[in-house]
Amino acid sequence: MPLNPAPKAPERCVSCVVPVFNSQTTLAILVAQLNRELSSLARRWEIILVNDGSSDMSWEIICQLAQQYPELRGINLMRNYGQHNALLCGIRACSYEITVTLDDDLQNPADEMEKLILKLEEGFDVVYGTEEKRQRGWLRNTASYSVRFLWQKLTGADDSKYISSYRAFRTHIRGAFEDFVNPSVAVDILLTWGAEKFSHVNVRHLPRDVGASHYSIGRLLDLASTMTTGLTTAPLRLASLNGIVIIGFGVAALAYVLISYIVRGGSIPGFPFLACLIIIFAGAQLIALGIIGEYVARIYLRMLDRPPYKVRSSVGQLNDHDHRH
Repeated sequence: MPLNPAPKAPERCVSCVVPVFNSQTTLAILVAQLNRELSSLARRWEIILVNDGSSDMSWEIICQLAQQYPELRGINLMRNYGQHNALLCGIRACSYEITVTLDDDLQNPADEMEKLILKLEEGFDVVYGTEEKRQRGWLRNTASYSVRFLWQKLTGADDSKYISSYRAFRTHIRGAFEDFVNPSVAVDILLTWGAEKFSHVNVRHLPRDVGASHYSIGRLLDLASTMTTGLTTAPLRLASLNGIVIIGFGVAALAYVLISYIVRGGSIPGFPFLACLIIIFAGAQLIALGIIGEYVARIYLRMLDRPPYKVRSSVGQLNDHDHRH
């Protein structure tokens, strides 16, 4: 008896979210690649492009592509809110049970998407596509590795050091942060609110042939700050530990002065010793105040009820879940 032929696409439905910023030269190529790959991977799919305040013709091109590809949805934000804010907007607009996110610079190959989805279907909640070899400058790579290391220490999960912008996860996880309205967004933090099982697969990372990266070192540092103070109170505990260490140093210094006085019958030079102590204590206090100030500032911004994004317009038939923030 002959075997039944395999279906053209598995019985899965996939939403693909891409934050867009000044990418008019790559959008047409990117959408063509995604549409070709998704048509072989899924029974139904959608491509959601979120224009994050681009100053070039990106939004106009998105509108043109939406007429060419019925599976394409476009969201135009009022201004530039940041990559993770745009991602959050796109994630809330997804219609299908699997969500895949990637960058708009063609460095994340669309044909590697299958690896992420197959790994996800092994029972994981979130799967990251970790670059085998990062095609960026050494300074950017160092900053990225530092953010990954920080993320691993904060979460305690081994796979957290493999985080990347190329990720696949189960869309229902967004229910854990559906009421989130903070302007400081780190998508990977939000995913931990609803996900338990993380994994990763190695994927190719292509060199950038068009344009330059818009994700600067400053933005990476800002993301690291958001991840640190947005996820844990560890910096406050570190400040407290720092105070204890400084107190211990002060006690040790006092003991040294007393022992010197008793044993030698004299005293150590007063001003240099006192000046060093003052500098150490002042530095410790400034560090602690800076950490506390960061938390207070985030509380203040939260009290302003500033939204993480605002939508100006859209094209295509969007899921009405929550993209209207």
